[in-house]
Amino acid sequence: MLFIIRMAESINLNTVLALLTCFSTSILFCSAGDSDNLYDVCPTDTTHRKIFINGFPCKDPLNVTASDFKSSLLNEAGDTDNFYRSSMTFATAAEFPGLNTLGLSAARIDIEVDGTVMPHAHPRATEMIFVRAGVVVAGFVDSNNQVFQTRLDEGGVFVFPKGLLHYCFNAGFEQATLFSVLNSQNPGLASIAGAMFGSNGADAKVMLMEKLKSKGDLNGVSSVDLFG
Repeated sequence: MLFIIRMAESINLNTVLALLTCFSTSILFCSAGDSDNLYDVCPTDTTHRKIFINGFPCKDPLNVTASDFKSSLLNEAGDTDNFYRSSMTFATAAEFPGLNTLGLSAARIDIEVDGTVMPHAHPRATEMIFVRAGVVVAGFVDSNNQVFQTRLDEGGVFVFPKGLLHYCFNAGFEQATLFSVLNSQNPGLASIAGAMFGSNGADAKVMLMEKLKSKGDLNGVSSVDLFG
């Protein structure tokens, strides 16, 4: 009888340990970013666009060259002749083959005087911006609906945490240029302006842009006051 009780206790302990191991493993996978690469390099094979996997197929290693790891996508300013007077140019693994499996992408942001990058989020990446020229105000909204905003001069760096709504606007008297790095090869982009106002909400977009610029210090302000 004692032997049976001890066996039952042992089975229960093993079961608990197994469950804890599975739980810990699931947390690890859920909290991870892009999957780790299994090769030194894996430039995107752009000839297989109809294959749908979590990432992109690799080029034949025999065809990989140094040009796969170089890009001029961010050399030139983007087109700011639009409603927002701003432009975002992305270099992801889809356009820059050498980024495939490395968990990185980059972007260039150009903002004319009085221009705005409207609130948006990257569901799969944290973004770190660097001000190359000009003066901007940048901010994000956390999960408690509080706004964190700051002014950035040339050389300034600011971080937008993963998945959080963020924005920036030109606060100077000349065009502002920013570069950013994101920790996903495909960060995604969800725009509040597009989702809420569509193509016919020009007046609402103007009101939101004016709110962003006119409230001054927005630190601690509720997003309801900002976007509501």
